[in-house]
This record gives sequence, C-alpha cells and structure tokens, in this order.
Amino acid sequence: MANLYRSRDGLSARATATPHEVQLRIDPILYADHLDHQISSLHAQVSLLKYVTWPKKSRWKAAIQNDIISDLKSLMASAQEGMKNGMRRLNRTMAQQRSNHVYQVVTFGLVCFLMVYLWSKLFRT
Repeated sequence: MANLYRSRDGLSARATATPHEVQLRIDPILYADHLDHQISSLHAQVSLLKYVTWPKKSRWKAAIQNDIISDLKSLMASAQEGMKNGMRRLNRTMAQQRSNHVYQVVTFGLVCFLMVYLWSKLFRT
C-alpha cells in the first residue's frame, strides 16, 4: 500500500480533491491543441449555464427577499400593537397620577388649614 505513494524523490503525499473539485492529469505535449479547444468549449458551456440559471437565482433571491419583507411587516405590526398598548397604559397611569396629585394637594391644604385652626384655638388669648 505504501508503494502507491513512492516517487524518485521519496515518499510524497498526494493532494486530495474536495467533492467539488476535479483533478486531471494531462500530458501537455500530446494534447495541446485538443486541450485548448476543449477548454474553450467548456468555457462556452459554463457561460451558457450561467446565463440559463441566472433567472432561477434571481427568482430564488426575490423569494427570500419577499420572505424577509413579510417577516418584517409582521414584526412591525406586532411592534405597533405593543406601542399602542404601552401608550394606553402610560396615559392611564398619567391620568391616575394627576388625580393622585390633586388628592394630595387637597389633603395637604386641609391639614395645613386644620393646623392653623387648632393653633389659633389653643393660643387664643
């Protein structure tokens, strides 16, 4: 098994291709003209495939963008509802605080009036 990796220079590891890569070993002297023609043909085919698949990619991107937009719309609707509920609670609290403030002012006035009245009754000479 180790003999598969031997060369004149000694043991060397072969570079492994990932599943998306293809390794070719071509003798450039024997197949130079044929190789150039094949490369040009493959380049043309790749360009054609890119052109054909471009609308599919744009439709796919448009579908993703539409999903994102619909998610954002629902998020904005829920945020708007949350803001309405928060404003409603804040207004209710503000109205309650105003009435509490009036109640406190009236109570403070009555206590002061009572103290002045009692002071005048006690120290009236």
